Amino acid sequence: MHLPKLIPGKRHALPRPPASSDALLLARLAQREAAEQRLVAIVTADAGDARRLLDELGFFAPDLRVVLFPDWETLPYDTFSPHQDLISERLATLWAIRQGQADVVLLPATTALYRLAPPAFLAAHTFQFRQGQRLDEAALRSQLTLAGYQHVSQVVSPGEYAVRGGLIDLYPMGSPMPYRVDLFDDEIDSIRGFDPDTQRSLYPVPEVRLLPGREFPLDEAARTRFRQRWRELLEGDPTRSRIYKDMAGGVATAGIEYYLPLFFDHTATVFDYLGSGATLVLHGELETSFQQFSQDTRERWRLAQGDPERPVLPPEALFLNAEQFYLQAKACPQVALRPGVDDIEHSAFAQKLPPLTVVRGADDPLARLQAHLRGAARRLLVLAESDGRRQSLLDFLRASGLNPPAFDTLAEFEASTEPVGIATAALAEGFAWVEGGIDFVTETELFATAPGTRRRRRQEQVSDVEALIKDLSELNVGDPVVHTQHGIGRYRGLVHLDMGEKNPDGTPALQEFLHLEYAQQAVLYVPVSQLHLIGRYTGVSADEAPLHRLGSGQWDKARRKAAEQVRDTAAELLNLYARRAARQGHAFRYSPHDYEQFAADFGFEETADQQAAIHAVIQDLISPRPMDRLVCGDVGFGKTEVALRAAFVAVTGGKQVAFLAPTTLLAEQHYQTLVDRLARWPIKVAQMSRFASGKETAAALKGLADGSVDIVVGTHKLLSEKTQFKNLGLLIIDEEHRFGVRHKEAMKKFRAEVDVLTLTATPIPRTMGMALEGLRDLSVIATAPERRLAIKTFVRDEGTGVIREAVLRELKRGGQVYFLHNEVETIENRRQALEKLLPEARIAIAHGQMPERELERVMRDFVAQRFNLLLCSTIIETGIDVPTANTIVIARADRFGLAQLHQLRGRVGRSHHQAYAYLLVPDQQSLTKQAAQRLEAIQQMEELGSGFYLAMHDLEIRGAGEVLGENQSGNMMEIGFQLYNEMLAEAVRSLKAGREPDLLAPMQAATDINLHAPALLPHDYCGDVHLRLSFYKKLATARTGEQIDALVEEIVDRFGKLPAPAQTLIDVHRLRVLSAPYGVQKVDAAPGVISIAFKPNPPIDPMAIIHLIQKNRHIKLAGNDKLRIERALPDPQARAQLVRDVLRSLGQPIQPPLAASAPA
Repeated sequence: MHLPKLIPGKRHALPRPPASSDALLLARLAQREAAEQRLVAIVTADAGDARRLLDELGFFAPDLRVVLFPDWETLPYDTFSPHQDLISERLATLWAIRQGQADVVLLPATTALYRLAPPAFLAAHTFQFRQGQRLDEAALRSQLTLAGYQHVSQVVSPGEYAVRGGLIDLYPMGSPMPYRVDLFDDEIDSIRGFDPDTQRSLYPVPEVRLLPGREFPLDEAARTRFRQRWRELLEGDPTRSRIYKDMAGGVATAGIEYYLPLFFDHTATVFDYLGSGATLVLHGELETSFQQFSQDTRERWRLAQGDPERPVLPPEALFLNAEQFYLQAKACPQVALRPGVDDIEHSAFAQKLPPLTVVRGADDPLARLQAHLRGAARRLLVLAESDGRRQSLLDFLRASGLNPPAFDTLAEFEASTEPVGIATAALAEGFAWVEGGIDFVTETELFATAPGTRRRRRQEQVSDVEALIKDLSELNVGDPVVHTQHGIGRYRGLVHLDMGEKNPDGTPALQEFLHLEYAQQAVLYVPVSQLHLIGRYTGVSADEAPLHRLGSGQWDKARRKAAEQVRDTAAELLNLYARRAARQGHAFRYSPHDYEQFAADFGFEETADQQAAIHAVIQDLISPRPMDRLVCGDVGFGKTEVALRAAFVAVTGGKQVAFLAPTTLLAEQHYQTLVDRLARWPIKVAQMSRFASGKETAAALKGLADGSVDIVVGTHKLLSEKTQFKNLGLLIIDEEHRFGVRHKEAMKKFRAEVDVLTLTATPIPRTMGMALEGLRDLSVIATAPERRLAIKTFVRDEGTGVIREAVLRELKRGGQVYFLHNEVETIENRRQALEKLLPEARIAIAHGQMPERELERVMRDFVAQRFNLLLCSTIIETGIDVPTANTIVIARADRFGLAQLHQLRGRVGRSHHQAYAYLLVPDQQSLTKQAAQRLEAIQQMEELGSGFYLAMHDLEIRGAGEVLGENQSGNMMEIGFQLYNEMLAEAVRSLKAGREPDLLAPMQAATDINLHAPALLPHDYCGDVHLRLSFYKKLATARTGEQIDALVEEIVDRFGKLPAPAQTLIDVHRLRVLSAPYGVQKVDAAPGVISIAFKPNPPIDPMAIIHLIQKNRHIKLAGNDKLRIERALPDPQARAQLVRDVLRSLGQPIQPPLAASAPA
C-alpha cells in the first residue's frame, strides 16, 4: 500500500476510502509511524467515527495501543459536571499520551477544541505506591483530598476513597476497578482489586497509580488563585456567586469545569500533550464541525450571560477556534481524509462490495454471496460482531453448504490459503481490499441492517425476592416496624447498652440494640441477634401508622383477629392450589439444539436474574401444571427476551402463542422484534391491531383458526369473541397493569387451560400482593444490564431556559428527546412554541388520535433518527425502545401517577449513556401533598431496578387489600402487610401438613440464644448503620448453615478479619440454625452454667437424653424439659461449641409423621 511521505508543516490530502477501509488505511499508517516512535492523533469530525475506529483499528492492527480521548458529554456552560467515569477515562488517556504508552489517540473534533489543564498539573498530582512501602495514613488522606478525591462510606465510582481501620479503599481515576489497601501498622501489607458492586475482593496487585481526582487542582493555592482570577476576569460582585463562595470552602460546584482557566495561569491544549512530533490525521468535514460548535458555544454564552450568580467566561477563554486549531496543528505532519472526495471507482487499494444481501425464505438464501464467490478473484472473510454471533452465522452459512473455518486474527487468515473464512470483529461495514486480495463481508452487508453493538457482562448473583422485601437497609429513623410479639412501634436507631456483662479486662461489655418507641413514649430494646422478630410495617404511610401500647393486650387482640382470618384465607388458597394442581396443563417438549441456536441470536449477555427467570419459565412450560407466572423487571431489563424464549419453546412444541400488548405501538414493536428474531425459523407471525389492515386481520383470524399462524401479536382485539384458536398453548401479557377489569375477565377464560406469562415493570398493588402471597409464581429481574447508568431525574419549574437546556444537552451529543405534552388539543401550540425556542430541533408529533399509518410513519422516522424531538402524548408510555433517545421532558408531571412516571422515565436510558428526565411542574410550591410525595419518591428512586421498590411504595401509599376476602384491608392494616404474609404462609404450611395452625402463636417462635458475651458488628469495624442493619437482618433470617457461611464470607471480605463480638454474633446464629430442628426454645450459656430448654415433647428420642445424662456427670435434667450443664468455660466460642456437641450427641431429630397419616 502506498502511504504518503509526511513532512512537518505540510498537509497531505487523500480521498476518503469506502466503508470501513479508512480504518485499514489508518492502521497501516499508524504501524509505520509507531515503528519510528511517532504518535498518531486522529481527529474525527463525527464522534461516532471515533468510537467506530477504536473498535476497528484493533482488528487490522492488534499490536497498536489505541486510546480514545472521550468528550465530557455536557454542553458548554452546563450547570452540572461530566460523569465521573468520563473524567477518569480522559485523565487515563492524557497520562498514557505523556508516558508514551499509546500509539494512536482518537479525538472527536469538538473535544479537541477544549482547553485543558497543563501537563505539569497532571505530573505533580499523580503519585503511586506499592506493596511493602511505608504509608502515613494522615498524609495520604490530605494528599487524596488535595487531588480532588471524595471521602465516602462505600466506594462505588472513580475518584472516591474510604478509610476503615487498617483498610483503605480507593477508586483511582482511569483505573478499571477500585483497590483495597491493607495496612499493617504503617506499612502496606497488600493491595487487592475489588468489585464495587458486591464489595468483594478479587486479586492482589503489586502497585497502584493514583491520577488526580479532577481535571483541576483543589489545594489551598489553587483555590486562592481561582478566587483572585475570578475577581480579575469576571464582572459583578463575586460574593453574590455561589460558585465563588463554595470555592472558599473547598467545594467544587457542579459545572465548575467551565471555569477551568481560573485554576491555572495558562491553560494547555491537546497539542501540548501530543507534542510537535505527532502525526495528525484529519478525518471528515472538520470545518463544519468547528463552525457548528462555535455557533452553539456563542449562542449558549449569550444565554448564560446576565446571571449574577453564575457569571461565565467568554468562549475564547475555554475553547480554541478553528484558526487557532489549525495554527497549533501546523507544526505537525498532517494527513486529511476528505469525505466529499470519493475514491475513484477502480482504486487499487479498496473498493465497495457488490450487493450481497441474504434473501430470506428463498431456496438458497445465500445465492448472491455464492455467485460473488464463484466470480471473485479475491478470498472472502466473513466477520461477526461477537463470538456468539459468529456461532449463529456459521450455522446459517452451513445450512447453505458453506463451511468456512474460523480464524482468530486477520494475520492468521492472511497466512492461510482458505478461500473463505469467518472471524469475530466489530467492523461497521465491509469492503473489498483489492491490494490484499481479501473481501471483508460483515453482517451489515448480509442482512442489510444498521451495524449494532453488543456488550458482554460478567454474571452476578440472582436477586432473592424475599430479601428484597424483608431487607431493612432502606429503614430510616422514624419508620414504623412490626415486632411479632409487641406490635407496631417506631424505629429510633441503633443503640449500645451495658447489660452487666464484663470484658476480660473488667470494662463493661456493650451489646447493640434496636431502639423502638411505642404509644405513650414506651420504649423497647430489641437485641440485634433477634431481628427475625422485626419486619417493616407496610400498609399505610409512615405518619399514619397505628402505634400500639405495650402490655395492653391490644396487639394480641389484633393478632388473634388476623390469625383467624388468615386461617380461612389459607384454606381457600389451598383449595385453589388443589384445583389448579388437579387440572392438567400441557407439558411442552422442545429440541434443545434449536433452542440453543435461538438463544445464541440474543445479542447480549443475559443477566443472572434474566437467566433465572428464563429457566423458571421453561421449567413451568415443560411441567404438566398450567403456568401462571409474573415476571417483574424494571424498564429495559430484558423482560421481552424472557417472553421470546417462552414463545419459541411453545411454538416448537406445536402450540400457538398469543402475545397481548396494551397499545398499538407496543404491539407493532413486539411484532417487529418477533419477525426479526424468528426470521430464519419456519414460524409464521401475524399481527392484529390498528396498524394491520382489515385484510391482514381477516387473514390472521383465518390462520389462527386453521392453525397456519403460530404466533399472533395484538392489542385487546385478540380477546374479542371472533378470535378462535386452533390450539392455543401460551398467552403472554405485556404490561399487565394497563388492562382493565373487563379484559382481565376475558383473560381468565384462558387461564384455566393455557400457560400464562405476565410481564410488568410496575405491578399494581393487587398483582404484587397475589404474587407475594404465592397465588402466582413471581420472578424478579432486578439486576441492570452492564454499563447502564441510573437516570438523572430533576424536578423543575417549567420555563423556556430549562426546556432549552434539557433539549440542547441531548442534541449536542447526537441523541434524541421525548417531549411529553399530554393534551392533544393544545399539542400544536406547544409545537410552535418549541420551534421558536429550539430552531435546531427537528420536531415530530405523535399521539393516539392520529391515523394509524401516519403514527406508524412518525414512529419509524423517529427510530431512524430523521427527527430528533418527538412531541408526544403518553402513547409512548409502554415499551417503545429507542436507544438513542436519552432525555425525556415531561410537562405537568404533577398530574401523573407514580407507576406512570416510572414507566415514562424508563423510555430513556436504554444505552450506556447518562440519561436525563426532567419533570416540569407549573410551580413547585403549590403542589398537592400527594403530588409532591410522588415526585419526591421518583427522584429518590434513581437506582436501577427500582420498579420493584416503587411497587412496594405504591402498595404502602394505597394499601393492598385482602386478596381473596371481601374486607379490603381492615386486619391487614392492623398488623402490617409483611407480618400478614408471613402468618399466611405459616398457616398454609400447617394446613398442608394436616395440622390445625396454632392461632395464638402464629409465628414459629425462634430459638432464643444468649452466650453472655457481646454479639454485634462493632462500630469501628462496620461504621454504616444501614449496612449493619442489613447484615443483622440477613443473618437473623438465614435458615441454613450455607446461607450463614456466605454472609460471613461477604462480611470478612468487606470489612476485614472478624473481631470477637462479630464472631460471637455468627456463633449465635449458627447455634440458632442448628438447634431449631431439635425443638430447643432457649439456650442460656453463662461462663459457669449452661442451660438448654426444650419445648414440650421435643422431636428427640427420650433414651438418647437418658444415655447422655448417665454418661456425663456434669449434665443434669432440671425439670421436665431442661438440661443443665455445669462447666467453667470463660470463652464464648467454647461454650457455643459445647452446646453444639451436646445437641449432636442426641442423634438426628425425629421427623414428624407425614400429613397423610393425620386423622381426617
